[in-house]
Amino acid sequence: MNKKIGYGLALAAALIAPFFFYPVFLMKMLCFALFASAFNLVFGYAGLLSFGHAAFFGSAGYLAGHALKVWGVPTEIGLVLGTLAGAVIGWLMGVVAIRRQGIYFTMITLAIAQLIYFLCLQFPFTGGEDGLQGVPRGKLFGVLDLGSDFTLYFVVLAIFVAGIALIVRTVHSPFGQVLAAVKENEPRAISLGYDVDKYKLLAFVLSAALAGLAGSTKTLVLGFETLSDVHWSLSGLIVLMTLVGGLGTIAGPIVGAFVIVILESKLGDIGTFLANVTTIEWFRSLGESVNIVIGFIFIVCVLAFRRGIVGEFMAYFSRKRA
Repeated sequence: MNKKIGYGLALAAALIAPFFFYPVFLMKMLCFALFASAFNLVFGYAGLLSFGHAAFFGSAGYLAGHALKVWGVPTEIGLVLGTLAGAVIGWLMGVVAIRRQGIYFTMITLAIAQLIYFLCLQFPFTGGEDGLQGVPRGKLFGVLDLGSDFTLYFVVLAIFVAGIALIVRTVHSPFGQVLAAVKENEPRAISLGYDVDKYKLLAFVLSAALAGLAGSTKTLVLGFETLSDVHWSLSGLIVLMTLVGGLGTIAGPIVGAFVIVILESKLGDIGTFLANVTTIEWFRSLGESVNIVIGFIFIVCVLAFRRGIVGEFMAYFSRKRA
């Protein structure tokens, strides 16, 4: 009941947010929150540390943007194509990597993701280093004009809610319980008769599809796609978002994504505000030290808040009830 109340309050806050904040910035936060939640599905619940999720996110964005701009497909078809691209690439990567465990699985996903990065750099339709520019938003189902940021926000919010609902349903299904068993003790799950590789591959493909949906939506929102969304550093950033928010929780990756995106975009404004309040001029240089600040926050979380922000709150309230 408490979780339902929390979800309801969060949804209410999301519905009124565009009346107070810039809608495009909010939509960017929602896209990365869905991306981080998709990654958390394989890392937090199946124990698979992938460094290749940027490949799904960026490739889906490129395909969706190209389909909308060059092929002239309807907006919903572009999003579906991007999602399918993420799923297909996830299946291909998973077939190769899923038979390995630990650091070997991680390095295989990183290697394949870098291969996809160089392909995106060379393919003419991606625009190379210039990126894919001028992606139109179009009309949803031929009726709803997405040219308005305000209108598009509620479409993105609906996509985000649907994606999170799918993740929640997956985690709390018998399939999700098998994933939890695989994470905790894979040899024992095998001894019980489960085809572990099949379950892990299915979870990996589902995660890749959701990451592709997030990448396609981001391209639709911003109107462009660049190589930074396919680079391995974005995969590392998603790991950071998940760990900061809370690994293995539903709300953790969402909170972590919000924190990191806000720091990347608004750290300069935060530094100016702190400088005006404290009269310490050093704070004005924070905007030039985004990576240092994010790295410091990561170190603090690893040393002092190992469960992440949401995980620590959940542990605190559990102790309080006990």
